Amino acid sequence: MSISRTETFRETDAAALVGNLRETFDIGGTRSLAWRRRQLTALKRMLLDHGADIEQALATDLGKSPTEAQISEIGLILGEIDFALRRLRSWLRPRRVAVPVAFAPATARVVREPLGVVLVIGPWNYPVQLTLVPLVGALAAGNAVLVKPSELAPASSRFLAELIPAYLDPAAVRVVEGGVETTTALLAQRFDHIFFTGNGRVGRIVARAAAEHLTPVTLELGGKSPVFVDDGADLAVAARRIAWGKFLNAGQTCVAPDYVLATPKTAAALVPHLAAAITELYGSEPRTSPDLARIVNEQNVDRLATLLTGTSPAIGGEVDRASRYIAPTVIDGVDPGHPLMADEIFGPVLPIVHVSGVSDAIRFITARDKPLALYVFSPHRSVERRFLRETSSGAVGLGIPAAHLLVPRLPFGGVGPSGTGRYHGKYSIDTFSHHKAVLSKPTNPDTLQLIYPPHDDLRDFLVRAVVARTWRRNR
Repeated sequence: MSISRTETFRETDAAALVGNLRETFDIGGTRSLAWRRRQLTALKRMLLDHGADIEQALATDLGKSPTEAQISEIGLILGEIDFALRRLRSWLRPRRVAVPVAFAPATARVVREPLGVVLVIGPWNYPVQLTLVPLVGALAAGNAVLVKPSELAPASSRFLAELIPAYLDPAAVRVVEGGVETTTALLAQRFDHIFFTGNGRVGRIVARAAAEHLTPVTLELGGKSPVFVDDGADLAVAARRIAWGKFLNAGQTCVAPDYVLATPKTAAALVPHLAAAITELYGSEPRTSPDLARIVNEQNVDRLATLLTGTSPAIGGEVDRASRYIAPTVIDGVDPGHPLMADEIFGPVLPIVHVSGVSDAIRFITARDKPLALYVFSPHRSVERRFLRETSSGAVGLGIPAAHLLVPRLPFGGVGPSGTGRYHGKYSIDTFSHHKAVLSKPTNPDTLQLIYPPHDDLRDFLVRAVVARTWRRNR
């Protein structure tokens, strides 16, 4: 059962809900491998049974096309589920580790155990994928889960609230809809882990609330992900890939290219290729393209329109508040101090900032917050190596933006202000599990007598011999 977003949700309601989930976890209802597999299989069945409903919800909330919904939301979740189902048994198997000779005979292993009751707070830009992929990891790790979808994507939130309880174990998985007051009531409770996807401002609120209970958090926060286009790069291919990554979901993607760094000469040559790529992807009238999503609400249209005030777009620039449409827009020669360069744009507006070359671009990036992703288009391996070595970011795409999100064997997460923690595939199991150290030593013979006090000359000699041997082996 779910809590409707139309009902008043108080801290007492939140406490009762979390208490019920904790009872389920404490009696071991979520721990077995069979239970975990049943939940993942049921979640997969939900997506397959209701794919058309998900597509409709995403079209209502964000104007996403059915194909985009399949690629960036439904397909990605199904891939995560299948990957987890194939490997879950091996991921959960205890891992043996070596024991120092001083403790022999003994064995040691690392055992993964579920954390307990987990809160997953989803965002509005990919309201299904970025809510359910963390849920996949939490369930696979054996946790009870409380899901809070974003109220800014109401159709998707309603879909999740109605169908999750119908497919998953209602004693262990619950959904609560609502706005800020609901989230505040939930954050007042003690969880064993909180997984939040959103912006840095709210991320700080989540982290402060979690600190009251010493609850660990995963924060997926985004940031201004730069693209460097080097002199000599294949501009036609670079433009097509940048346009795809930037204007997917109308730019409302946490790993979208936020701005381009290029020399004036390369920037001037890149702009016509970007124009051609936009036409290739969305036609000569992008407004009529069924493949171009819409801005989530009028408030965000107003925010983006304000950022465009006084600029001279080389491409696009049209705004229609009533239909929540902003044309794919490119602005060349943007001053680093312009408001476009202050915060993550989160819309279909691509500034190009001029730099003198590779070193200048690296200085520009490292002088700012560490981004969630960084992209490089260069024909030179030495240039790619410099960006890998001299910059820090959650991920790096060499010759391709955004697509690392689709590789389940790669960790996904930020660094510094762009986020803490990581997930996807096995990294999700790591995030939602406690890695418990287990050391087992027989009581007979009791070889530890060699290190017990009193430390006479013989025992001192033996200890020093063992220490010296250990040091030599580990040099």
